[in-house]
Amino acid sequence: MLIHPQIDPVALQLGPLAVHWYGLTYLAAFGLFYWLGTRRLRHLPFIHLPQWQKRDVEDILFLGVLGVILGGRIGYCLFYKPAYYLSNPLEVLAVWQGGMSFHGGLLGVILAMVWFARSRQRPFLQVMDFVAPCVPTGLAAGRVGNFLNGELWGRLADPELPWGMVFRGAGDLPRHPSQLYQIALEGLLLFALLWWFARKDRPMGQVSGAFLLGYGIFRFVAEFFREPDAHLGLLSLGMSMGQWLCVPMVMGGVWLMRPRRS
Repeated sequence: MLIHPQIDPVALQLGPLAVHWYGLTYLAAFGLFYWLGTRRLRHLPFIHLPQWQKRDVEDILFLGVLGVILGGRIGYCLFYKPAYYLSNPLEVLAVWQGGMSFHGGLLGVILAMVWFARSRQRPFLQVMDFVAPCVPTGLAAGRVGNFLNGELWGRLADPELPWGMVFRGAGDLPRHPSQLYQIALEGLLLFALLWWFARKDRPMGQVSGAFLLGYGIFRFVAEFFREPDAHLGLLSLGMSMGQWLCVPMVMGGVWLMRPRRS
């Protein structure tokens, strides 16, 4: 079995200012989105419309950052610890203590893109089709941060599993490095599939649907190897909170990708 390396969560200390690895992975995620977004401007026919410009990518990134941070934090408080944060409302602002939800961040980004679409008088699904293929690399970067911090580890693994890993604070038995599974599935594989799928002109909404369907399935699978939140455990039908939150994503993806009559 492997031992998770003891990596200092602080990447760089500049006097009183501490630069954390997790913050750097978020910065990398936003940088990758901008780079991929500018490349998307040259890919699809609908993006070649005169109103789509590099400035749009910059505005979408700015709004997306707000959606990720606000939605991710509020979603975590509502989905995972609602009673605690209702009793301690000021703790919602303590983002440095950790606690972000992808599904909450997704809702935050959707609301931000609704505002962008209305302000630019563009179809909402057209905007989401543009954004979707640029997202998975950022998800992978975030999971790299989870792995470096040695958090969100996996469930107990077979002692014979060659890549079983012992994490600090998780006992002495090997566990699945589920963060790496999520990097591979929700990040790299989903990116490759979406980037390929989105290079051709598709009916509006299908690229967004492919993202919801692909992420929902990959996250659902990864949750079988990820340790459920200690304060929640497994919920109905033996499913984790992450799996239950993936169910509406998969349903929404199937609905958006359904065949349409011309």
